[in-house]
Amino acid sequence: MNASKPASARTLKSDLKRVDAYRPKADDYTELPELTDAMLKRGTIKRAGRPVATNPRRQVTIRLPESVLAAWKATGPGWQTRMADLIGKQAP
Repeated sequence: MNASKPASARTLKSDLKRVDAYRPKADDYTELPELTDAMLKRGTIKRAGRPVATNPRRQVTIRLPESVLAAWKATGPGWQTRMADLIGKQAP
């Protein structure tokens, strides 16, 4: 299976309609312990994802000559950040 392609219902070899139609019953959870206040107090909240940027990026569109763009891209990964840093230093 190719990892770069998303799995389709056919390759999952699962009856997704049957899975979606399943409704849990009370006795499905008999082996789980009761949730107590002590358990809830021990819990912590973890924020997922990237931290909020102090200087967030905003998407803009500018027209540049192809040669200028090719020269920046030729400098390797991080060329957009280097371009933004250079423009930021020269801003009024």
